[in-house]
Amino acid sequence: MNTAPAVRLGPRSATVLGLASLAGLMMFVWPLLVRVEPQSMQHGPDAPFVFIGILPILIVIVLAEMSEGGMDSKALAMLGVLSAVNAALRPLGAGTAGIETVFFLLVLAGRVLGPGFGFVLGCTSLFASALLTAGVGPWLPFQMMCSAWIGMGAGLLPRRVTGKAEIAMLVGYGIFVAYVFGFLMNLWFWPFITDAEVPYHDGHISYVPGAPLPDNLHRFAVFTLLTSTAGWDTGRAITNTVAILMLGPAVLATLRRASRKASYGVIPSFTDGVPRK
Repeated sequence: MNTAPAVRLGPRSATVLGLASLAGLMMFVWPLLVRVEPQSMQHGPDAPFVFIGILPILIVIVLAEMSEGGMDSKALAMLGVLSAVNAALRPLGAGTAGIETVFFLLVLAGRVLGPGFGFVLGCTSLFASALLTAGVGPWLPFQMMCSAWIGMGAGLLPRRVTGKAEIAMLVGYGIFVAYVFGFLMNLWFWPFITDAEVPYHDGHISYVPGAPLPDNLHRFAVFTLLTSTAGWDTGRAITNTVAILMLGPAVLATLRRASRKASYGVIPSFTDGVPRK
């Protein structure tokens, strides 16, 4: 079985993808690197500018892929279909008790179609679902970037793993990203909350401006553990596990069959006036 990604990632696309990921990482961790005074607005003023910054990055990635032959009109059509399906799936869970139905398809599509496709699909899926569920807010750019990383990471998993081992690998990845998503989505707002205290050594789990990085990371780890790890994140991990186990083999087979028929990135050759691939 051919395990190569259906939409290949060329050098220019890989470069842009790396720069986009680095910029996305900085928009999460910058409060840990500079002194920030907590405030109740929680990224409200800067989130629209982050969102505006993400959209050109997506366009550049798509254009870079198209220019290198990896993303053609058929791949764009597949992107639109999968984004719409994911947007329709999300309201089935809507995050209630951690039940998130948007990520398993993102993992499976990224696995088949490659890291570049998975990155763009993560952004477009969350954007479309936010419009559908009235979930547009200052958190949306951060959700889009986290989902983009989930799709990209699925495309970067070892290609030679197949069969039941592949499903097991994807289940493990789905569990891992469920907790990573919760970790990062806590990090985007945690430096901007105030006066959060619990009964443990110094009692504070809020961000402390100017404190050493290890101290703030410790406070954040306690905050995440208490607020989301055992609840929302575990519910998300269970949802991913059940969905990938039940639907994974069929969805993978469908996506691979569709990608073979579409022949992404294959340029027809002509012999005696007859097009051949």
